[in-house]
Amino acid sequence: MQGVVEKALQKLNWQGKSLQAAGRTDTGVHAAGQVVAFDLDWNHPTEELRQALNANLPMDVAVRSIQPVPASFHARRDARSRTYHYHLFFGEVRDPLRERYAWRVWPKADLQLLKQAAKELVGKHDFSPFGNPPRPGSGTVRKVFQADWLPGQSGQDDEWVFSVRAEAFLYHMVRRMVSLQVEIGQGKTSVEKLLWYLQPQSWKEEERPVYVQGLAPPNGLVLVEVGYPPEKMAAQQPGDRCERFAN
Repeated sequence: MQGVVEKALQKLNWQGKSLQAAGRTDTGVHAAGQVVAFDLDWNHPTEELRQALNANLPMDVAVRSIQPVPASFHARRDARSRTYHYHLFFGEVRDPLRERYAWRVWPKADLQLLKQAAKELVGKHDFSPFGNPPRPGSGTVRKVFQADWLPGQSGQDDEWVFSVRAEAFLYHMVRRMVSLQVEIGQGKTSVEKLLWYLQPQSWKEEERPVYVQGLAPPNGLVLVEVGYPPEKMAAQQPGDRCERFAN
């Protein structure tokens, strides 16, 4: 995605070398709420910039909104939360159209067990068994603000969405969360096992696993929102040297 947006910007006389993004997703993961920031000399209405970018982007990438922000704005460092949705459905027979954007799970998982497991993920935990930090040597403690299973937007009763919002995520963290919860919902493991994973500081050395076993497929995962404090997104201040946009 970054490469095609940069090519579109270059056609608008963008002189930068690399745009800022709120984060990187795994290969195969989708994004409906990614935020990128860039500096651009633009002397036309902001809405015309959105139209110009979309005219130069491929059909599978679109700028949904755009706004000027202070030159100090940083798409990744200023973010205070990120929200992901993971889509799955229960089906014994493959469904190629639905499986492009959702994980087909069989046997069916118990929804109440899924919800019980999601509830335990909320709070501040050491999530080191769920993934790697984005930078070597950085911490693995993360605070999860909200986690729940919701009905899918299609209205089909066999489709569910895991919605999770946290201050930040480890690499592969959401996909391991989903995989473990599905195993709990299918009766293959217990909520107590999830609680054990959330307390790595209490493990004995001989029982220490590297990671949660199992990784949900990437195609079901969508970055839906990146949250910022209102003051970080305030209109550009007088005296800023360049015009920075976020979309």
